[in-house]
Amino acid sequence: MADAVQETRPPAAAADGAETSSTRRIVDAITAAIVERRLQPGTKLVEQQIADVFNVSRTLVRQALNQLSRDRLVTLEPARGAFVAQPSVEEARQVFEARKLIEGAMIRQLCARITPVQIAELRAHLQAEQDAIERTDVPGRTWLLSDFHLVLARMLGNEVLAQLLADLLSRSSLISLMYQSSHSAEHSREEHVAIVDALERRDARAAVRLTEAHLGNVERNLRLHPRMSDLQAVLRPHAAPLRP
Repeated sequence: MADAVQETRPPAAAADGAETSSTRRIVDAITAAIVERRLQPGTKLVEQQIADVFNVSRTLVRQALNQLSRDRLVTLEPARGAFVAQPSVEEARQVFEARKLIEGAMIRQLCARITPVQIAELRAHLQAEQDAIERTDVPGRTWLLSDFHLVLARMLGNEVLAQLLADLLSRSSLISLMYQSSHSAEHSREEHVAIVDALERRDARAAVRLTEAHLGNVERNLRLHPRMSDLQAVLRPHAAPLRP
């Protein structure tokens, strides 16, 4: 009987997989830090500092920064390096305009097909938002308030739509950091409650109106207020908040 042949992965393929995984970890960590408002617009992303945090080569860090640049979350400047992007006022306007168009149509569709189970899921999310607000968990509440919109998108079962909205939400978080809003987290949460109430009533007109008004309120309250972050402190694993 022939000896069994043990299936092995070629060393080169294994190395490529490890490198891809490391690059993705860096991309995810920086993206999360932006979305959760721990990493500020204009922050210089020093390659060696990031390499030290993740214990990888600067080559892998460079690959991650290139990916983030393609996602418009990072700006690469010749002879200066990489920086968290600083969206212009016009870009901010365009991002929120895009979100209104996409989320208005999304809410209208969802209103026609939402289930009691999905309403219960949204109510649980609203409670998590309230809990984070009450315990003054700023990164947690920021992530939850943003993720509410993504939860709605995923309820339609359209992953392309969900990914498109996720990209816009990342950019919205960056914009909100640079043009810091006086719009309170509690007010945002109250507007989310009103949207869910309209969905439960299957009142499409009200749900769309409330969604557009919510996004309009956030946009109107943006004002220029850039701040800087300590890069290594933000990216170290212990700095990341627990997500529900």
